[in-house]
Amino acid sequence: MKTLEDMPPAGPKPVGRRERNKQDKLDRIVAAARQLFEAHGVDAVTTQQIADRADIGTGTLFLYAKSKSELLLLVQNSGYVEALEQGRAAAEATSGALDGVLAIIRPIVECNRVNVENGRAYLRELVFGDPDEPHHRDALTLTFKTEAAVAAVLCRNERIEPDVAATLAQIVSTIMFVSMAATINATGSVDDIMAEIAGRVRVILPH
Repeated sequence: MKTLEDMPPAGPKPVGRRERNKQDKLDRIVAAARQLFEAHGVDAVTTQQIADRADIGTGTLFLYAKSKSELLLLVQNSGYVEALEQGRAAAEATSGALDGVLAIIRPIVECNRVNVENGRAYLRELVFGDPDEPHHRDALTLTFKTEAAVAAVLCRNERIEPDVAATLAQIVSTIMFVSMAATINATGSVDDIMAEIAGRVRVILPH
């Protein structure tokens, strides 16, 4: 008689039609909202326009995001995930702590500046939005993951202990946030923002 140990491991459970349909609708919503937000800015776009572009009803749209603010979080989060992965990969090709930190940050700044007002609105939602809202929690989780990636790179510097690296990573995150959100930088390029961030981060790192 075969035992559980003799049986081959079960493969991944097939995704059902209902789950595939839900994912398809979500993908269409994200694509539609991104296109409209980037073209016109979040303030000029209505949820009805997003629903029409995604070819769904507004009632269905609100099952995935209850407001335009949540839609913005959903869209920006999806871009942030890709940016963070790009940054981590870029950091692996660097050697110094500062270069590694800046490699992580740059794709995030680029993502945030695709549409400056949308990027700044996203940061406002991150600070003042409802922390119990799922897309807001996802945004906070991405922030924590970014800080963890920065802390790991900072540990390349032998003078920086892990607990200190974690604290410095939070400071780096704040620097990045302020530089992207500041009204004075609204017309600044990605290179301008990165230069400001680099100057401030360089000051806080041990020499």
